Formats: sequence, C-alpha cells, structure tokens
Amino acid sequence: MTEHEEHKVEKEEQDESLMDKISEKLHFSNHSSSPAPASSSSDSDDEKKRPTSPAPETSSFGSKVRRLFGRERPVHKVFGGGKPADVFLWRNKKISAGFLGGATAIWVLFEVVEYHLLTLLCHGLMIALAGLFLWSNASTFIHKSAPHIPEVHIPEKPVLEFASALRNEINRALAVLREIASGRDLKTFLLVIGGLWLASILGGCCDFLTLFYIIVAVLHTVPVLYEKYEDQVDAFAEKALHELKKQYAVFDAKVLSKIPRGPLKDKKKD
Repeated sequence: MTEHEEHKVEKEEQDESLMDKISEKLHFSNHSSSPAPASSSSDSDDEKKRPTSPAPETSSFGSKVRRLFGRERPVHKVFGGGKPADVFLWRNKKISAGFLGGATAIWVLFEVVEYHLLTLLCHGLMIALAGLFLWSNASTFIHKSAPHIPEVHIPEKPVLEFASALRNEINRALAVLREIASGRDLKTFLLVIGGLWLASILGGCCDFLTLFYIIVAVLHTVPVLYEKYEDQVDAFAEKALHELKKQYAVFDAKVLSKIPRGPLKDKKKD
C-alpha cells in the first residue's frame, strides 16, 4: 500500500468519526428538547390550578373594621390635614416637641413658680428694650453696626379674616344651642348637658390655665397613640358602644319614652 492510499484511509476514518459525533449530538439535543414544551405547559397548568393567596387584611378603610365614631377618613384628615394635624400627630417632631415644651414652660411659670402674666410681659419688654438701647449706643465704641430694628405693623386683612372666621363659629355655636334648647332632639340635649357638667367639674378642680395645658397635652398624646394602635382601640370601642346602646335602649324604654314631648315637635309634624 502506498503512502497516498494510507493517508486517504485515515482521512475517511476521521470523517466517519466526525459524522458519528454530530449524529450523537443531534440525537441528544432532540431527546433533551422534546419534553420542554410539555414541562412548560404543565408548569402553566399548575400555575393556573394553583389557588391565589388572598391579600392580607389591612387596617385600611376598605376593611371590615368599624372606625371610632363612624370615622371614614384617616386621623390626619380628621384634624384638617394641614399643619395643625402635622403638629398633633408628630409628623414634624421638632415643631411638636417645641410646641409642647413651650406650653409646659408657660404652665410651670404661671402655676408652679406663680409668675403673673403682666409681670412677665413687663420684664420681657424691659430686657428687650435695655439690650437694644445698650447695643445701639455701644455700637460706635465696639466698631460694629447698629442693630436693625424692623418696623412692625399689624396688617388689616389677616385681622379681618380671623374676626370673620370667629364670628362664623360663634354664630354656628349659637344656632346649635338654639336647636338644642328647642326640645327637638332629646339625645343631643342630654349629651350637651353631660358635657357641660363634666366641664364644670374640671373647672372646679383646676383653673383655666391648667385646664388649657391639659387639653394641649391630650391633643399632643392621644391622637398619635390612637393612630398607632387604632385597630385595637376601634375593636374595643365597638364593643363598648354596643353595650352603651343596649343600656340606652333600656333607659329609653323605661324613662325617656314616658316623658311628654314639647309643642315644637308637634308643630313640626303638622
């Protein structure tokens, strides 16, 4: 056998081995790729058959939790949704802490130290005027500019707006008092009498400044705590209101239903 024939035989054997490898690879790829659609379809079927997990119940207003006093808005919106609500709910901790700290300092000055308002105003003005006067005269000796004392004027528009808003609120309160005194709503009458009675008890226990400070402290603590634990408070309040309604129904059946109504209610029916 010549050298040329041996080289030709070796080349044919290499071609055959290469063809065998290619056929094995094609065969393996067909076997590995053929079940893929079935698995993907089975996965999709499993996903369709798999039950979707229910969304977790939240404390949003679309839930079944009944809010206190039939509230349908967040606590921030109940307080107006502006800067006063941010202060009461501690959205800005520096302003809320400063307001509560200032109220506490005023209460300590007037109640604990027994400082008087007129004395405080006079002492404050004396210190301010003395400091500005000395600064103005000493500026030439210490080679510094004199203090700039701005001209302060009370603008007319905000004063008129405040007076108009106050007048509207007073007229609304007078209209509510007239409606209560007319004898048309006994339940509201009893609630107002009870509230005034509690206010009179509190007024006998402490003076106006202490009562005002208590109100400020309550407004800076109770709303933010209620917003934090509103679900627990609302659940407890619902049970308490249900029990109160039962007791009021008994009281209404035994006492209130036997009280004769006023003439205004009869006229209204006519």
